[in-house]
Amino acid sequence: MTGRTRWGILGTGRVAGRFTEDLRLLPDAEVVAVGSRTHDAAQAFATRHGIGRAHGSWAALAADPEVDVVYVATPHAVHHAAATTCLEAGKAVLCEKPCTLDRATSAELVDLARERGLFLMEAMWTRCNPAVRRMCDLVTEGAIGEVAAVVADFGFAAPPDPADRLRARALGGGALLEMGVYPITIAHLVLGAPAHIRAWAALSGDGVDENTGMVFGYDTGALATLSCGLLGGTPNTASITGTRGRITLPRPCHRPSGLVLDRDGAAPEEIALPFEGNGYQFEAAEVHRCLHEGLVESPLVSHATTLEVMGVLDTIRAQIGVTYP
Repeated sequence: MTGRTRWGILGTGRVAGRFTEDLRLLPDAEVVAVGSRTHDAAQAFATRHGIGRAHGSWAALAADPEVDVVYVATPHAVHHAAATTCLEAGKAVLCEKPCTLDRATSAELVDLARERGLFLMEAMWTRCNPAVRRMCDLVTEGAIGEVAAVVADFGFAAPPDPADRLRARALGGGALLEMGVYPITIAHLVLGAPAHIRAWAALSGDGVDENTGMVFGYDTGALATLSCGLLGGTPNTASITGTRGRITLPRPCHRPSGLVLDRDGAAPEEIALPFEGNGYQFEAAEVHRCLHEGLVESPLVSHATTLEVMGVLDTIRAQIGVTYP
């Protein structure tokens, strides 16, 4: 690809709107179309965000010849169907996290993308955030020694309505897939896949997890203590402790604007990495880079890491007793 990257937005919810707003921060991005299951919803979104074309079906958006890449921003439960529609139409795809409801269906998308020679990336914006990338560099450089422990959380008070997307079992609701994937991703970035997983959760009457705790064990002896919840606001911070210091990602740790490096024997160092907008532009910029270089997957959000984290989520759901229709 050369020139501007032309985006299609599949979905018209809050996250789709924020992502579209952040694309305006990239000079080589152009939002040319939006698609929804109804034309009215697509047209309302197009009007609100100044988008030229509104499609009343996923298939119509996927068939739009002016679209280079589609951002899938539907509820979790239909990520697989929406992304499949786009890949089968020959479109590159950035699919919101979690990629699907389980590892098996995520692997189906990866296989389809590879078979068609198309770019596919999970929209795990945390992996593309500048402060998080700096944290990873510091860990790799040995700034805090060997990582011994990760502590991270993400929780807020969600609407009590069982039909709300965050609590609806039919839509893949629950704290784990909505928020827990972020602390898990932070642990995975510095420690990889755990050798041992123990999890507990309080479930709602509809069978989704409202308050979930997880402890991961690693063959190195390191531990990760993680939590997520829909019941109330938690600190939403992360700390990575090593044998010679600690790195703290401040609130909100899934999209921080800086970090604190606290090395043994030295004064804490605050590293500020502020940004405009919501922070979605970094994953979009990574998509642009990969498309222009002809890559079918991103080294920052590789297919392997997506599938590893999906496998961890599957194990946790089995332990806490959460299933989806």
